[in-house]
Amino acid sequence: MPNVVIGVDPHKRSATIEVIDQRERVLAGDRFSTDHDGYKAMLAAGRKHSDRIWAVEGCNGIGRHVAQRLLADGETVVDVPTKLSARARVFATGQGRKTDPVDAHSVAVAALRTPGLRQVQADDTTVALRLLVDRRDQLGRGRTEIVSRLHHLLLELIPGGAKKFLSAQQARALLNTVRPRDVVGKTRRWLASELIHELTVIDKKIKIANTELTDLIDSTGSTLQELTGIGPSGAARLIGDIGDITRFASRAHFASWNGTAPLDASSGDQNRHRLSRAGNRRINRVLHIMAVVQLRRDTEGRRYYRRKLAAGKTSMEAMRALKRRLSDIVYKRMVADARRLETGPGGHVGATLQSSAADLNPMIDTSEKSLPGPAETHLRADLSAAS
Repeated sequence: MPNVVIGVDPHKRSATIEVIDQRERVLAGDRFSTDHDGYKAMLAAGRKHSDRIWAVEGCNGIGRHVAQRLLADGETVVDVPTKLSARARVFATGQGRKTDPVDAHSVAVAALRTPGLRQVQADDTTVALRLLVDRRDQLGRGRTEIVSRLHHLLLELIPGGAKKFLSAQQARALLNTVRPRDVVGKTRRWLASELIHELTVIDKKIKIANTELTDLIDSTGSTLQELTGIGPSGAARLIGDIGDITRFASRAHFASWNGTAPLDASSGDQNRHRLSRAGNRRINRVLHIMAVVQLRRDTEGRRYYRRKLAAGKTSMEAMRALKRRLSDIVYKRMVADARRLETGPGGHVGATLQSSAADLNPMIDTSEKSLPGPAETHLRADLSAAS
């Protein structure tokens, strides 16, 4: 740890800093605007202290703009989790009152006392993937809403309505079969026609978004899409949110972070585990979709699921065990990709996937113990192969 830590409490239009030394003595502090002049004044105030490090709260959220500007100016920045700084504030004051100077002091103290905080990296391909996959998810939610409204209108126009999975072309064909004569029916038909047009437009946007995601994923050299159940959106979410897979020491650590590792709920002589609700829920959703796709096809994942059912597990317990197994598969594939990309042909260093990961610190307050049974030391190779 350098001699000086500069804690930063960032906001949209302002940032409060406090400078402390190794003994937690306050050397300086002030509040600056985040416009051009205010940022330059803050940078100059920090550079008065040699051997410094900037500790910014929430570098993947509200603190991103400040952290990236500091990186661009050659400064060293570490990411302080919001929960960590809040804990330091409560322990320091006893009542946890929030003011900007108190928050900046808590950030600095948390950075000084906590080893192994993630050093922020400049934005790279993984950030672009996160932006694109967020856009793709928004389009998917928008399409679901349009189809739901369209189903409601078609139910009023056509006896029995339309089938569940409806395309724009199918909806248009159904709408052409009705010619209402009353004003209410005509209004419903017009609104349905407008929704079909919106559905056509959003389908084109989704197709373009998938192409952009596929091209960007291919440029990273990732092979995640070779796994059954992982498409462009799933691969982009995994790469974008995880970033550098080597930050996880083991597959159990990774499973704890994504919420597929069970929590130890043992008491006395009773040894049991329960479902974890913690972890990165976006990654957990990708693994859930992967499990559902594997169950629909003739894969080793389906056979593993059926073995769990035969062993007396409920369907939910078998699904959890399958997700835990697939978490190991994804971890193994991403580690292999990282090693392959680290050293290219002939032993030359190739591209890497280092980035500011979506979760500031992979440490999750859950059990890292594997669910008894689902994960073996040597994973079956055909579980990851597409059927």
